[in-house]
Amino acid sequence: MIEIKLSQGAKPGHGGVLPAAKNTIQIAKIRGVLPHTTILSPPNHSAFEDFKGLIAFISKLRVLSNGKPIGFKLCIGDTREFEMICQEMITQNCFPDFITVDGAEGGTGAAPLEFADGVGMPFEPALIFVNKTLVRFGIRDRIRIICSGKMISGYSILRAVALGADICNSARGFMFSIGCIQALRCNTNTCPTGVATQDKMLMKGLVVRDKSERVFHFHKNTLHSANELLAAAGKKSFKEVDINIFMRGDEFAHLADLYFPDNLKSVTKH
Repeated sequence: MIEIKLSQGAKPGHGGVLPAAKNTIQIAKIRGVLPHTTILSPPNHSAFEDFKGLIAFISKLRVLSNGKPIGFKLCIGDTREFEMICQEMITQNCFPDFITVDGAEGGTGAAPLEFADGVGMPFEPALIFVNKTLVRFGIRDRIRIICSGKMISGYSILRAVALGADICNSARGFMFSIGCIQALRCNTNTCPTGVATQDKMLMKGLVVRDKSERVFHFHKNTLHSANELLAAAGKKSFKEVDINIFMRGDEFAHLADLYFPDNLKSVTKH
């Protein structure tokens, strides 16, 4: 697949930096840049400037990639902008294969604190909004929704499916499984566990033979937990999961009542 990243949950509206110290010959070859130089990733795209250009770019990429699935990723900010994107899909009769909704909970230790703490819409209302908006425009059956934002357990997977997701991304959980301790040094090249560094001495802490086993078991056991929860709720498949089986603990209220007070008790995907 090809994913156009408009924004990410950890720092929506903010670009990124690959420090020269981390830009090794291997990394530079992969990214097609000069090694040992600082690489700036701006928060905007040069290929388009607005929602009309985004949809046209999706159409262009689909042709250039010989039909590979094309989609985009964003952390919701101004809801009207997403609605305009949906309208433009209909106008151009071009629909992404998927939309990745990244909640503001998404994380990277390289994110500015103010952005990580205060910018963007959290995962739960963002996923609800995107799903309901696609349904309202009559295009939900054309697009798959991928979600991300602290997907680290079987419960979080079921909750995401209930809120309208077709697929769940997990980054944080797999980072934990290979030893990440959230030292918040991702951009400094001094990650103490060897996960986010190109320092050869520190990289010794990341023993691939051992960590690969941990990743495998984390994935296997997380899905096992999701299936156990599914059975406990009396459901035979993930297609039967709906919003009625979840409550928000701090309010002791069903999510269906919080998000659908008009008695619409399920999130329609098709």
